[in-house]
Amino acid sequence: MAKRPHVVIVGAGFGGLAASRALRHVDVDVTIVDRNNYHLFQPLLYQVASGLLDPSAIASPVRTIVRRSPNVDVLRAEVTSVDVAKQQVKTSTGTLDYDYLIIATGSVTDYFGNQDARMHSTGLKDLSEALALRSRLLGCFERASLTTDSAARRRLLTFAVVGAGPTGVEYSGAVAELIKHVLPKDYRRIDFAEVSVVLIEAGERVLATFAPRLSRLATRSLERKGVRFILGESVRAVDDHGLVLDGGERIETTNVVWTAGVRATTPPDFAADALGRAGRVKVTQSLHLSNHPEVFVIGDAAAAEQAGAVLPMLAPVAIQGGKYVGGVIAARLTGTSISPFRYHDKGTMATVGRGAAVAQIGPVRINGLVGWFIWIFIHLLYLVGFRNRALALWSWAWNYFFWDRPVRLIIAPSADGQSSPPTAGPGR
Repeated sequence: MAKRPHVVIVGAGFGGLAASRALRHVDVDVTIVDRNNYHLFQPLLYQVASGLLDPSAIASPVRTIVRRSPNVDVLRAEVTSVDVAKQQVKTSTGTLDYDYLIIATGSVTDYFGNQDARMHSTGLKDLSEALALRSRLLGCFERASLTTDSAARRRLLTFAVVGAGPTGVEYSGAVAELIKHVLPKDYRRIDFAEVSVVLIEAGERVLATFAPRLSRLATRSLERKGVRFILGESVRAVDDHGLVLDGGERIETTNVVWTAGVRATTPPDFAADALGRAGRVKVTQSLHLSNHPEVFVIGDAAAAEQAGAVLPMLAPVAIQGGKYVGGVIAARLTGTSISPFRYHDKGTMATVGRGAAVAQIGPVRINGLVGWFIWIFIHLLYLVGFRNRALALWSWAWNYFFWDRPVRLIIAPSADGQSSPPTAGPGR
């Protein structure tokens, strides 16, 4: 019996899983390699960071997801290098030979070379960062309720978010609502007039990729929640006690969240044809390397062009790319051809808090409660598994009717870098 072609997929994100699903009934063996054993729904990380969702609502074990795909296996390992000449992927647990390789490694926080920001701020791209942010935020309120030093208290109660794209806007809105409606009931010693959320953006408006009208509506909604804006200013330096803007203004804070940009990530020693902006790999119209047609790059890692522009780093682009590449591999095995990849834009949206969102779907511009219901529907559609959808919907409904955040747990290292003290508990 002839050995079946082996497809290695590096990354279990939106694109990698979409590719594995597309190959489910194809006569190949598929191995998904990822350092984590779970698929993470990154668009809702900010809700974990702000105490609204439990991590298990946005993360699902990869092995559970592919359980009904008998030709798909999962390897939890770190990719250490890729040798495209030998068609091998080297990992922390061994070497994989491949006939087709799909790079779906996504992106990481981009600090634009600002090493101070890298050392003294926190991104919002993975589950550990979201949990750390939640614990840091709540830990600051715990410490602020005890301190008598007014300057130290103001630093603890100032939350600076750098970058007013969708992630920065959504996180700022969620934190502002947490501060305004939930935490005053828990921390009665704190004067909440001292608490502030500052959103810093180098551009001239928030949500720059959205229509100007939606940008203005999002700004007004956040202002009503108490968010302060600093526009047209970049962050020059960050330290343990605050940040300094290009204009010289200093903001005293122990909480800096960096959402100013993302950069593609690829395996070490990956011989890409060429890299575009933000480290993205340039690919052909069929999403493969020009000199290695058996190597595909999809999602955030790929600088795929359409109509003269590079496609955005969005989940729908990765999902459609994953489905397409699966189709390309299936077509090659049967000796047929397939047309170049075409991304179908289904619109973009961002929530600015409970009952409010902005969305643009083609020429249609939607905001407010209607936009929020559309946002809920789309996110429920993309969440993996009925349980996760039910958990998310229940948490959103609970917060909508009761203004409450059910997951206010400090379980990560505390804001001062010390582990949470042990508590007495039952023996084993």
